Amino acid sequence: MTQRTIAALMLALGLATLAGCASPTVITLNDGREIQAVDTPQFDQDSGFYEFEQLDGKHTRINKDQVRTVKDL
Repeated sequence: MTQRTIAALMLALGLATLAGCASPTVITLNDGREIQAVDTPQFDQDSGFYEFEQLDGKHTRINKDQVRTVKDL
């Protein structure tokens, strides 16, 4: 194998590994709005808020009382 082939295979393997880690999520609020998150939101028991990162990179917190559903895409 040539150096280019090995490099391409390593790059493809790395990208496949990273793609397996993220699971995009849609959070539906009680008012019908939908927010897309990069990964599954973390729920903080002490504060009662879901914390997540939106697709545009913003870190957001939403009160659990405002959330209707959380679904993986």
